[in-house]
Amino acid sequence: MDFDKASTYCFLNGEYTTWDKAKLHPINQGLHYGSCVFEGERAYNGKIFKTTKHSERLIASAKSLDFDIPYSVQEIDAIKQDIVAKNGFTDCYIRAFAWVGDDAVGLMTKDSKVGFGVFAFPWESYFSDDIKGLRFCMADWQRPDPKTAPYSAKAAGLYMICSISKNNATRAGYDDALMLDYRGYIAEATAANIFFYMNDGKLHTPKPDCFLNGITRQTIIDIAKREGLDVIERHIELDELKNVKECFVTGSAAEVAPVSEIDGHVFAPDEICKKFMTLYAQEVRK
Repeated sequence: MDFDKASTYCFLNGEYTTWDKAKLHPINQGLHYGSCVFEGERAYNGKIFKTTKHSERLIASAKSLDFDIPYSVQEIDAIKQDIVAKNGFTDCYIRAFAWVGDDAVGLMTKDSKVGFGVFAFPWESYFSDDIKGLRFCMADWQRPDPKTAPYSAKAAGLYMICSISKNNATRAGYDDALMLDYRGYIAEATAANIFFYMNDGKLHTPKPDCFLNGITRQTIIDIAKREGLDVIERHIELDELKNVKECFVTGSAAEVAPVSEIDGHVFAPDEICKKFMTLYAQEVRK
C-alpha cells in the first residue's frame, strides 16, 4: 500500500480526517523521547477482535509511562470501529496510539498535552501462512531487566532493539530473530510470543515476566486448555530446543505462524501448528 498517496480515513486529536491530511507537530515527546504507546489489532469480517482488551491495555500502557489518554475505553472502542466502517474495510489491521506532548521539548511531561490517533489499512499476513515455517536466527539484543523498563507496556521505545534485530535477521537471510531475556532464558521473537510443543506432549511457553504478555498469546493458552492440552508457562533454557517437536509464534499481526528453524535447531511444523492455525482462525471469526 502506498501510504503517501492513500486517502484512507483516520482519527487524529479529536477529528476524523484522511491519511494524506493528517499532520503531527515536530515538537512531539513520542518522537523525541519515546513517550508513545500503541496497539496493533485486527478486524475480521468488519469486527475488531478483542477490541476492548486492546483499549484497556492501551490505557494501562499510557499510565505506565505516566500519562493519561483523554478518552475512555468505550470511546476508543467506538473510534476504532468507526475507522474500520468509514474505510469500508472487512479484514484489516488497526493501530491506535497515544503520545505525550506537542507543546514542549524536555523530559518533564506532567503538564503536557496528550495526543491520540487511530488508523487502519488492509493487511493480509505479517508472515507467510505457509506451513513450511519461519527460519529464526538469534538476536544480539536481550529483553531488559524489569527494573530498567516498563516491560508490561506496549510502548514504542521498547521496540527499538526489536527493529534492529529484525533488520539484522532479514539481512542474514532469516525471517526473524529469537530474543533471550536478561538472564539468558528464551523470551520471544521480535514482535511475537513463542510456543514450543515438546517431546512430553505438552505446550511450553516462556513466562512473561520481562516482556509483553500478548493478547494473542493469552487467547492461544485459552484455546489450548479448551482442547485439553497442557500449557506450561516457565523459564525455558536455550538448550531445551533439542526437545522441541513443533514451534509457532503468536501475535495480533503474526496471528499463528509456524517456525521451522531456530539457530540451527530444525523442527517440522505438523499437526499442532496446523491445529492452532485453524483454531485461531475460527476464534477470530466467531
